[in-house]
Amino acid sequence: MDALDPKPGETMCDCTLGGAGHSVHLARAVAPNGLLVGIDQDDMALEAARTRLDAEAPQVDVRLLKGNFGDLDDLLVSAQVPGVDGFLFDLGVSSPQLDVPERGFSYNEDAPLDMRMDPGKQTKTAFEIVNHYNEADLARILRTYGDERNARRIARALVRAREREPIQTTLQLANTICDAMPQRDRRRHGHPARRSFQAIRIEVNEELDVLERGLRAAIRWLNPGGRLCVIAYHSLEDKIVSHILHEMSKGCVCPPDLPVCVCGNVPIVEVLHRKPIHASSVEVDSNPRARSALLRAAVRLDTTNA
Repeated sequence: MDALDPKPGETMCDCTLGGAGHSVHLARAVAPNGLLVGIDQDDMALEAARTRLDAEAPQVDVRLLKGNFGDLDDLLVSAQVPGVDGFLFDLGVSSPQLDVPERGFSYNEDAPLDMRMDPGKQTKTAFEIVNHYNEADLARILRTYGDERNARRIARALVRAREREPIQTTLQLANTICDAMPQRDRRRHGHPARRSFQAIRIEVNEELDVLERGLRAAIRWLNPGGRLCVIAYHSLEDKIVSHILHEMSKGCVCPPDLPVCVCGNVPIVEVLHRKPIHASSVEVDSNPRARSALLRAAVRLDTTNA
């Protein structure tokens, strides 16, 4: 909230609405004449958010949009939003999705291998990836998207296991991953299958490509002085956010010996913090899922006279 700095009458856009935990505070801050736009591709999240916002922020104009923030341009045009004063991206899978076993995101509950954020539109599932990707591709996904040091061992174990019978459930997958890991790595912080489940979820939902599209679109839609805040939970996500903000904050890139600028490059945003902000120990104690959260923020510059 400090980084977004919402004010009465402004337009805020929560691109990862979830259960409206953030949106309730944003809606109250822009009351009474402001607008809250909430985006989510999950019907369950949209329904829960509508109920909560109606109860806790009834005086605010709210427009909830079903879709993926990678399609932000189309969504905001369809909602007839002329400009936005603040964007929030809280990345990854939402807590309600994690807590519903049948969605297939959790390694602690047995459920069909799914992991789709929007089952109504997406066809690729975790089952397809685990049972049909070759060993090399599985290892690449686990290593790249999950920072999994045992990616090759796990990929090999998955291929061998599915030769005996298809891996159909989350517990089958979690147990196969755990059995493939060296004993020392099973005792590392967190569940042994956590990184692999994260990697497969990212592949299912093409999250990194979607993130880049969404961030670039958000910066285009920001009004001068508007703010962008992104909470990432994965090093690859954070690197994408950092790269885009750095790129958009750069001015002239001409060689220093040129007498005048010929590149025409001007900074679009100003990055508010040199390093990402971490959750406090107090917050982590009350919300352990915030432990890996990294917050980055930027403000849109006025380039009309640049």
